[in-house]
Amino acid sequence: MNMAWEVFPKDVLMDVICETRKCLADTIQLLTPCTVGNHWLKIVDTGRFAGVFYDKQTGEGVRISLSMERLKLWPRVEEWYLKLIPKHEQSLQAILDEINEAGAELFDMVEVTVEPEVLKVRPKVPPVFCPICGEAYPPDHGPICRGCAGLTDSYYRSRTPAAAGAER
Repeated sequence: MNMAWEVFPKDVLMDVICETRKCLADTIQLLTPCTVGNHWLKIVDTGRFAGVFYDKQTGEGVRISLSMERLKLWPRVEEWYLKLIPKHEQSLQAILDEINEAGAELFDMVEVTVEPEVLKVRPKVPPVFCPICGEAYPPDHGPICRGCAGLTDSYYRSRTPAAAGAER
C-alpha cells in the first residue's frame, strides 16, 4: 500500500481494483479509505495477488503485484504464500520478519490507465419496496426483489413467524 501512496500527490482521490477476493482485499480495506461498501474498492477476481491503485478522476495509476521471481529470494514468505509446507510447520514470526525485511522488494509495479468504463460513476438511486416482502432493494433489480424472484439461493430459513406477507 505504501508503494501506491508514494506515487500519488496527497490530494488525489484514489480508487482500487483488487484482483483477488482473498486477504489482499481485507488489507486494502484496513489500510486505505477504499472499501467495497463505499465503492472505492472494486474486486475483479483474477485470482492474482495484485491491485490497481488509480486516480478516480483520470484513471491513471499503478498496478502492484507480488513478484513470483523475487518471492524466491524470501524462502519463508515463498513457503507460506505458495503453501509449500503445512501451516503447522511454519513460523509466523519468521514469515513476518521476512515480509518486513523484504518490503517493496516483494512486488512489481507498473504504470497503468484504467479503462474509462470503470471510471463512470453510477447514479445514486433511492431504493424501491418489494411488493411481496416489503423490503427495500435497488430498482434496477426488477419489479420484485431478487430474493422473492427466486434469483438467489436460499441461504437461511426463518425460525420465527414472519410478518404478514413477508415470507414467500
